[in-house]
Order: sequence, then C-alpha cells, then structure tokens
Amino acid sequence: MVHLKFGVVGAGHIGKRHMEMIRRNPAFQLTAFADIRSRSECGVDETVPHYDSIERMLDAHEELDVVCICTPNGFHAEQSILAIKSDCHVVIEKPMALNRQDGEDILHTALSRGKQVFCVMQNRYSPPSIWLKDLISSDALGKIHMVQVQCYWNRDDRYYGKIPWKGKLDLDGGTLFTQFSHFIDLMYWVFGDIHRIQSRFVDFNHNNTTEFEDSGLVSFEFVKHNALGTFNFSTSVAHKNFESSVTIIAEKGTIKVGGQYMNEVEYCDVLDYTMPELPPSNPANDYGHYKGSAANHGYIFENIEATLIGDGQITTNALEGLKVVDIIERMYAAGERPLKKR
Repeated sequence: MVHLKFGVVGAGHIGKRHMEMIRRNPAFQLTAFADIRSRSECGVDETVPHYDSIERMLDAHEELDVVCICTPNGFHAEQSILAIKSDCHVVIEKPMALNRQDGEDILHTALSRGKQVFCVMQNRYSPPSIWLKDLISSDALGKIHMVQVQCYWNRDDRYYGKIPWKGKLDLDGGTLFTQFSHFIDLMYWVFGDIHRIQSRFVDFNHNNTTEFEDSGLVSFEFVKHNALGTFNFSTSVAHKNFESSVTIIAEKGTIKVGGQYMNEVEYCDVLDYTMPELPPSNPANDYGHYKGSAANHGYIFENIEATLIGDGQITTNALEGLKVVDIIERMYAAGERPLKKR
C-alpha cells in the first residue's frame, strides 16, 4: 500500500538515485519530477509525469507528501520553501543552503507548517563513521588533544566541463559546500561545534573553471573537547582523488580513518581496546558516486519511512543541516577567499 507520494526536483545523478530509492519502497510512489531539461535529456521513463519547474509540479500534484530537492546548491533554499508552503515534507541534498539566513528561513517555514526537513548526510551511515562516533562517545580515547581532517581530491576540466553550474559562486557556493560538506558534517557529528577559527584560502589551478578557491587551511578549537583541530582541503590533486581522512591524537591512543572517502580504518592504537571487525563500506568511483546502487542513501529513505509513517525519529534534521552551513560560513568568514568571475 502506498503511504507517501514523492516528487523529485532535479533529475541529475543524485536525483535519479532518489528516484531509485523511492521506487524500491512499496510504501512510496514516485508521482512526478521536475527539471528544466526535456524528458529525453533527463533520461527518465515516460511513466513519471515531467514538469519544467517545481511550481508547475506542485500546482499539478496537490497530493504530494514529500519533495526531494536535488538541484544545484543555490536553488535549495527557495525550492525547499516552495515545497513546504505546499504542505510537503522535504528531503534536501547537501548543502541545506548556501548561507545561514536561508537555512533559518527553511527551518522557520517548516516549523510554521509542521513539516519535516530531512538533510541528506548519508556518510554518517558508513561503518567507520558509526564506529568512530561510538568510540568518541564512549570516552575510550580519554581526553582528545588534536583532530586533523584532510580532504585531498581531484576536480579538473573533466569534472567542471560536464557540470556547468559547478564552479559558479551563486549556484555552487564553494569547495567546502560542494565537495567537502559531508566531512564537515562528520567532524561536527563526532566532535561537536568549533570556535576560534583561522582560515587561509588559495586558488592554485582553477582560474578558468571556478569562481572561488580550490584549496584551504583552516584551524580552530573544539568547544566541547578543548582540542585543537585542523581542516585542510584541496581539489588540486593531480590525476585522481588521494584521500579524505581524520586523525585523532588523544590521551589513550591514536586513530586514523582514511581512504578516499573516510571509508577505511587505517590505524587504531588505543589502550585496553580491541578493534572490532566492521562491515564493508560501499565502494565509490573517483568522483564520489557510490557504485553500490543503494549506497548509503538507502538509510536516508528508511529513516524517512520510519519518521513519517512509523515510529522512528528523524536522524539528520534541519537544525543539523543548518549547523553544517553555519560552520562553513564561519570558516569562509575567517579568511579571505580568492573570488573572481569566469
């Protein structure tokens, strides 16, 4: 029996992943989708009604329960608010918005209408992330001294040539929003909020492809742990992605979770602790698209079902999505960005 009717806005790679998750669940129905491109350009079959704007989709389908926002980052806030005002819950791909004010507007609109906002932070569901969260929460490491996050990827003409909105300040927002917000979310989820931020940003080799930095060094302190932290990133790595990792130096031991997507425990030396065997992580290609067809998005949609038609509780709500936007905004405000026009 169908319990929830979904509309999807944006039929790119991520939008199609949302469609797949909806189709897999017998309690869900993919009712309509919206994209400014033609149906044939989107590659979506004719059984799903197509509209060239979210407004037309919402006007034609008052029965929608949930709308998935899978469009360029700069449209997330406006389109989410339109959906909520049409009495729909929303599922927003990262980032929730490109500034705190827009995120707050989404939150306040949802509260006024009694609607849920599901912020997609699917990397929280990877086995190393869950293990690290539990380990830190259990105080097994004792006092945390230092946390170093490093995200070193390749984004070159092969990437920006295929996706024209990426690299534009108003639609993309910047490297921290588009490439690395998942890792900022994981850092916040595991260690809490940060303050005393200092940042430096550089654009090494994206002068012709982006309107902002490709690399940065950010230092700070964690409010809860009084620990030192750094977040170092670059999309100027030659040829292919190198790593996304977090290293923790603590009173009782040292941990490193690495791999290309923080999907491997590379080092664990903790006093009186035996490393458990973790389930395998979903593999991904060099641009972060998970090759396992369900990937971790399946957990997001399980949570949507449990929250809206079961007895579950939302896992990544509007407040948490807003916090990631807030941290990124403060990181950028703490340094001078090399902004330019293409």
